[in-house]
Amino acid sequence: MKRTRIAVVGCGFFAQNHLHSWKQLESEGAELVAVCDAMPVKARDAGQAFGVDAFTDIDELIARAKPDLVDVVTRMDTHGDICAKLAAHSIGAIVQKPLAPTWNDCVAMADTARKHNVFLAIHENFRFQKPMLRVKELLGQGVIGDVNWARMAFRTGFDVFGNQPYLYNEERLVILDVGIHVLDLARVFLGEVEHLSCETQKRNARVRADDTATMLLKHKSGAVNVVECTYMAKRHPDPFPQTRLEIEGTKGSLILESDDRILLSDGISNRVVEIDNQPSHWMERPWHVVQGSVEETSRQLLRAFRAGERGATDIADNLKTYALVEAAYAAATNKNVQVPPQWCE
Repeated sequence: MKRTRIAVVGCGFFAQNHLHSWKQLESEGAELVAVCDAMPVKARDAGQAFGVDAFTDIDELIARAKPDLVDVVTRMDTHGDICAKLAAHSIGAIVQKPLAPTWNDCVAMADTARKHNVFLAIHENFRFQKPMLRVKELLGQGVIGDVNWARMAFRTGFDVFGNQPYLYNEERLVILDVGIHVLDLARVFLGEVEHLSCETQKRNARVRADDTATMLLKHKSGAVNVVECTYMAKRHPDPFPQTRLEIEGTKGSLILESDDRILLSDGISNRVVEIDNQPSHWMERPWHVVQGSVEETSRQLLRAFRAGERGATDIADNLKTYALVEAAYAAATNKNVQVPPQWCE
């Protein structure tokens, strides 16, 4: 079997999930050959832990490691420059979400990939969580009929800033950081969106931007969807890092109440669908929900790359999700309808 030479750029806390995933995929044709990080200690530690060469400079990595495919797990403001260098050397890339800070940056990256005819996909992993794959399967079987209403919520009070303190100062936070995942699920389950509205809040005084968003989507299918995301939920037990779903159709409903249970009503009877979501040896609870999806996303994109295909989350698909992020922020800042005071008397 011809192996695909993989390099990982960015060796921070979340990148460890990517590194473990690529090692797991060795039997499927992946060969992790190098890591790279601007911080020497992070590059060194990752290289030693996974037994590969370590670099602090992307140009040196390209010249010496000669990767076929690079997994970019760095902050979004670095993605454009890194991917441009990879494209110039005809090297494929998988890029951590969000793709870039602005819509124009994303389009520029798409143009560069198209110009050089290189593989460029986004590591959009929520759709590859085991519970989400099972929900997609059930919807495809038509068990609840045609979907006409949904609620999708990622609500947590988990300290996401502990490992990523830079999030405090982002100009756009919760929609671009985690809401983009939930908006992607909205597209996967209910199809493309016709229009949306949005309200954002800043409930944490230390945060520069939005930490809470509530969106209302009207899908082209006619379905209505409430999409919620917050880092300031006050609940016990905290469902982190799970996304909760309620989906209704013409024949029944589906409720994802945890990472391993779906309550399903088909209009005749009610039943519980169990999900086999046991973590593999390198994963730990509760992170296994996300860790498993990192591995599955890497698997799906590796298969696409090796087959010469674009991949389910290629840049063309991800631009459609990113467009919803832009639309949500636009809707949150442009209030078109005011409630007349006399209506409130």
